Amino acid sequence: MKWMNKLERKFGKYAIQNLMMYIIALYCLGFVINMVNPMIYYRYLSLDIRQVLHGQVWRLVTFIIQPPSNNILFVILSLYLYYMIGTNLERTWGAFRFNLYFFAGMLGHILAALLVYLISGKVFLLTTTYLNFSLFFAFGMTYPDMQFLLYFIIPVKVKYLAYIDGAFFLIQAVFSMMAHDYATVVAIVVSMLNVVWFFFATRNLRRLDPREIHRRHTYQQQVRQPRGITKHKCAICGRTELDGEDLEFRFCSKCNGNYEYCQEHLFTHTHVK
Repeated sequence: MKWMNKLERKFGKYAIQNLMMYIIALYCLGFVINMVNPMIYYRYLSLDIRQVLHGQVWRLVTFIIQPPSNNILFVILSLYLYYMIGTNLERTWGAFRFNLYFFAGMLGHILAALLVYLISGKVFLLTTTYLNFSLFFAFGMTYPDMQFLLYFIIPVKVKYLAYIDGAFFLIQAVFSMMAHDYATVVAIVVSMLNVVWFFFATRNLRRLDPREIHRRHTYQQQVRQPRGITKHKCAICGRTELDGEDLEFRFCSKCNGNYEYCQEHLFTHTHVK
């Protein structure tokens, strides 16, 4: 999407690198707080819109620290999964777009809680549960053929787990509607809409091999040099971007290492093992 590219060019420098690492740190902090006294979160940190409108604006940020569980083993496994998914999506989309996705999801939850409160007068304490589930759904749409080891034994493609995730969203929305928990329904709808529009906004990025994305990210971190020094060089012919405006360079995902080639040698070189 052109408008997203314009936003990235203008505000990309403000993006938080490795955002998921900071989110995981907040979940760990929330876990510790719950171990001390779980009521601290609900009384002072949760997304209580009534209290927000009375001046406790910090709740608009602190509500995200609620961990996925109070079971330490489940928390460790969940946070590892969240970190893996988040970092891979950031490498694929870029830091700015991943930031935009996550913060748009947070804003959607806040608006859902506010809308329901203004209409019904009821307070629903939403956490980032559905935002995290939507991250997994987005990961499944981006890497449908990647495999997870279910119970560390059974290989399952991510797209099938994403289908289960989608079914969970649907079932949860139905039960929430029956229970008149409209804030949860709106949060689910907002989370899924966030997935859909980012799926189309990043559909060209999904064609890149994850290994190539990782190597490109690593390489870009290594070649941040002052202007006048080339950033691209073909490993075969030695040409750089200064040798021609039309030259394009790509990394080879089959080579063992960060090897970059021009378009003439990308498919004709011998792979480095």
